[in-house]
Amino acid sequence: MSQGGIHLETSLGYLLKEASSALRIAMEEVLRPLGMTVTHYSCLELLAQRPGLSNSELARGAFVTRQSMNVLLQSLERDGIVTRATEATVGKALPTRLTPLGRRSLEAASAAVRGVEVRMLGGMTPDEQSAALGILRSMIRSLRDDQG
Repeated sequence: MSQGGIHLETSLGYLLKEASSALRIAMEEVLRPLGMTVTHYSCLELLAQRPGLSNSELARGAFVTRQSMNVLLQSLERDGIVTRATEATVGKALPTRLTPLGRRSLEAASAAVRGVEVRMLGGMTPDEQSAALGILRSMIRSLRDDQG
């Protein structure tokens, strides 16, 4: 045990980080052959579910900086995966949308990522999966509520 009293093998925070890292590695492995990263995939998934998001909204949703998202969006736009408005309709935000090519790319990536999630949850019953979702949502709410 460290001086601070946290035992890594029983620390829920540490285990969550370890699970997150293992999930990211598994996702990167299945996305790499598709020419994608987890951030790239996250961006496409966010745009499919919420068309017209701004760079800032996409960055928050994908857990990256606005600068990193802007670089990714420029690349995706150049490759014909997304389109961005040339002028902001409100404020300075330039809404982004998937192109048909972007939707096809996302379909392949979503199938690959679904396979990883199925593998991750393979040892859990549906009730355990449901309980885990509830517990994780509760943890997120508690931490966000405490941010004041």
